[in-house]
Parts: sequence; C-alpha cells; structure tokens
Amino acid sequence: MRRHFSPLDRLLIGINHQLDRLHAPKPVIAADSPAHAIADVELSAAQQQHHAGLMRIDHTGEVCAQALYQGQAFTARSAATRTLLLDSAAEEYSHLCWCEQRLQQLDAKPSLLNPLFYAGSFAMGAAVGTLGDKISLGFIAATEELVGEHLQSHLQQMQDSDPKSQAVLQQMHTDELTHAHKARLAGGWYFPPFIKNVMLTLSKVMVYSSYRV
Repeated sequence: MRRHFSPLDRLLIGINHQLDRLHAPKPVIAADSPAHAIADVELSAAQQQHHAGLMRIDHTGEVCAQALYQGQAFTARSAATRTLLLDSAAEEYSHLCWCEQRLQQLDAKPSLLNPLFYAGSFAMGAAVGTLGDKISLGFIAATEELVGEHLQSHLQQMQDSDPKSQAVLQQMHTDELTHAHKARLAGGWYFPPFIKNVMLTLSKVMVYSSYRV
C-alpha cells in the first residue's frame, strides 16, 4: 500500500536527506555544470588553494540557501509562497552539486562546519517565515542580492585565471539574481539598508570560517 506523505512529512524527509548528504557526501556527477565542456588550466599552488577556499565559501552558501528556503517554506502562510520557496530550493541544489564537483577537481573538500550552518540557517528561515510571506520573500530577495555581490567579488578575485570555476560562479550569479527578482515580483518587502548591512555582517562569519575549515 502506497503511503501518502503530508507536506510536513515531505519537508522533514527533505531535511533528513540534506543532513545525510552533509555528513556523508557522495561523488557528484553533474554533466549539466556550466564548466562541463571547459578545459581545465594549470593553477599555481597558491591559486588552487585560494580558489578552493572561494568555492568552499560558495558551497557553504548553497547549503545555507537550502536550509533557509526549507525553513521559510516550513512556516510560510500561503501555498503559493511555499511552492515558490521549494521550487527555488530545488534549483539551488544544482549550484550545490556544481560547487561540490569543482571542489573535488581542485582536490579540496566542503567545509566541516556545514551541518552547523545548515541547522542555524534552517532555524533562521523558519523564524523569518513566521513574520509573514511578504517579509519572508523580501528576506530571500535581499539574501540573493547579497549572494550576487559575493559571487561577483569571487569572480573578480579569480581574474580570468580559472575558467571552470568562473563558469560555475557566473551561472550561479545569474540564477541568484533571477530568484531575487521572482521574490520581488511575488510581493517581497524591500528591506532598508541597515537591515541588509546587518545581514552582510552576519554573512562574514560564514565567509571567514568556511574559507579556512
């Protein structure tokens, strides 16, 4: 007999899947990666270490994005908002795979702190979701805009020296801004600059620690 899962059941199953993946990552095959057909280039030891650190930050950012979307979906008030959040989370999963694949190619691993960042981000997302859908969608838009700025900074730091990593980050940058635009169109609230500055300050904790650990 086929079991029918409630929305809460499906959400908890998804969370469990994500946590299992974080604790025991498996080899990633992502033929659709923007970097798939791009030839690799030789990097110096310093470049490889730095670019791996940048990709580790971006991978952790995608872990946080999964958690935020799922947390916000958990407390969303409307089915339409919940669907938008979970659809965006599914699209972000490709970014997670692309970053993980590129880390493997750079002979590096994801951050050991990812489970902590996932748990904290899920709790934050769930808390924001209780404030209402307009604020929740505005939070997504503001977050994605900040992520876009981070990605642009990483692209500039690579200075055209790593076409495979840059192809991944460029597509991610385009997708993040698309998600922000969708959240705005769905009625997302515009956060004042000081709130975005607080969000930027908090994100620096993730950036600093995941680059190194």
